[in-house]
Amino acid sequence: MSRGVVVLLIIGAGLAVGAGLLLFGAAFMSSPGPLLPGFGSLGRGIGYIEIEGTITDSRNTIRQLKELEHNPAVKALLIRVDSPGGVVTPSHEIYEEIRRIRDAGMPVVVSMGTLAASGGYYVSCPADIIVANPGTLTGSIGVIMEFPVVRGLMDKVGLKVEVIKSDIHKDIGSPFRDMAEGERALLQGVVTDVYEQFIGVVSIERGLPLEDVRALADGRIFTGRQAQAFGLVDTLGTLEDAKRIAAGLAGLTGEPRLVRPRPRIRPFLSSLLEQAAGRVFGWPTHPRLSFLWR
Repeated sequence: MSRGVVVLLIIGAGLAVGAGLLLFGAAFMSSPGPLLPGFGSLGRGIGYIEIEGTITDSRNTIRQLKELEHNPAVKALLIRVDSPGGVVTPSHEIYEEIRRIRDAGMPVVVSMGTLAASGGYYVSCPADIIVANPGTLTGSIGVIMEFPVVRGLMDKVGLKVEVIKSDIHKDIGSPFRDMAEGERALLQGVVTDVYEQFIGVVSIERGLPLEDVRALADGRIFTGRQAQAFGLVDTLGTLEDAKRIAAGLAGLTGEPRLVRPRPRIRPFLSSLLEQAAGRVFGWPTHPRLSFLWR
């Protein structure tokens, strides 16, 4: 065997061992319990997750929340929110899971980053304490539904779509024709109903009169300092401040350890395409309700 082959084999074995040690370390640091017999927890800490970017799916966030909830080392939950919001249903599902964990007795603190608007604010609401930076952009309480219309383009290129439908509203929101006034009123009713749900959540979670929330909930954004003045957040501070607050609520002293959930192993291409669709191209493949700041 040549010297070059031997060197390559040694390098390959070293890389394999290094990768194995890294994976072991990641698993150990995020493990909800002892990883090896006699190898206990590293001590009490604060569960930490990040909700970033456009919210299009709740499953991974809920998986992370459940994992931290059932980790005996986790005594409080710190959530970093940096999101313009997203689709209504996953935003609500994340909200419900955070609320359930809080109501079960685990302290929850939200740290708002650069942006925590619309659905980003919605998922922040169930926290015991919301901490915003003075320059955080938050608020944008409202609901939006958007429909691309390509009829004009199709007319120019000589294309048309024939539709056979079971009843009058079956193709409501079709991009191939203009919206009728009756359809617009119907969809406005849907948006208004979800909007009322949103302001109801804010009113309950923030302890504010419903009409006070309604006066703020016209889609406008606020800085963190403005939001604090209106009662939409509790205090101003950084992520480090939020970590100290969470530690205090949990009765932890000294520098608290952040416990992160296990990373989700996903195919790279699948993850890349999902991010591109949700954060770059903007429009979904079908109309949907969104808590989203435009």
